[in-house]
Amino acid sequence: MRTVGVEEELLLVDPETGEPRAMSAAVLARAEREDAGQDVFEKELHEQMVEFATHPQSSMERLHAEISRCRKEAAGHAEEIGCTVAALATSPLPVSPAVGVNERYRWMERQYGIATREQLVLGCHVHVSVESDEEGVAVLDRLRPWLAVLTALSANSPFWQGKDSGYASYRSRVWQRWPSAGPTELFETPERYHRRVADMVATGVILDEGMIYFDARLSERYPTVEVRVSDVALHAETAALVATLTRALVETAAREWRDGREPVDPGVSLLRLSAWQAARSGLTGELLHPETMRRMPAEAVVRALLDHVADALVDHGDLDRAREGCARLLRDGNGAIIQRALLERTESLRDVVTECVRHTQE
Repeated sequence: MRTVGVEEELLLVDPETGEPRAMSAAVLARAEREDAGQDVFEKELHEQMVEFATHPQSSMERLHAEISRCRKEAAGHAEEIGCTVAALATSPLPVSPAVGVNERYRWMERQYGIATREQLVLGCHVHVSVESDEEGVAVLDRLRPWLAVLTALSANSPFWQGKDSGYASYRSRVWQRWPSAGPTELFETPERYHRRVADMVATGVILDEGMIYFDARLSERYPTVEVRVSDVALHAETAALVATLTRALVETAAREWRDGREPVDPGVSLLRLSAWQAARSGLTGELLHPETMRRMPAEAVVRALLDHVADALVDHGDLDRAREGCARLLRDGNGAIIQRALLERTESLRDVVTECVRHTQE
């Protein structure tokens, strides 16, 4: 069974005011003292965020438990130095992001200017194991039409600099400012994939292979396909659901490749429109159906995703979990819906943040 690992980025905030706090260095130093050698937490581009990575898991129940544990540990380290963590993909309150003291990050600031300085967005990256680069590239080619549905499910960034952005996942729109971000054309072979990556690095526009910000890519560190389209989810169970669906998408794509089925290719232009639509409406309106690229109610598109990966979910023992998780999101709302409901009830973005701090550890 394919293993799955998750990387989540969490926002550091003041527990009283909800304002982002540039304290990642202190949080990481404390984590290193308390958990020496664990290598769970990592620095990120901005000082107002911290990242953790789970261990690879084959059981989605164990993965869910590890995500919850890492969130609680991150909160514990942060609280010891006067802040806390919130699983928010953008800060609802105004913020002036602080770029980390790191030569790589300073290079990015020089190269990309205001795009780097404003890029305080927090995502969830899902790694799914593959047997080879050949299988991995075949998976990348066949995942493409379905990735926007993961964005819609995880959408958790309706606010930007103190205002409603009008989007469910504004994080994904800000992320598109990076020159290498977004959907890709078909690669067909590992040689063509690696040649494209090498050519992109050779331009000098990006620093190295780590700045290949495709919606889905081959990991440079692990034998995995890394899917990078999701907001950090408000609840750990939503993150586990996204991981469950991602593994099923990878397995379904690999089976299609082994069966000799050619990838569907709507083209990058339509994939961009699909990603935009998912970011705009999340689960509250319409999405582009991955098989037709025509608008349909979000609930119908989510059902189509479940149907598409049903065999893989059954074989993994995840079908009921996936169905129940999607039904819950459609019924109760994803993070974007919950954040807007909190603002309507409290009339305070500060209260939205403090409530989301609690949701983060549920």
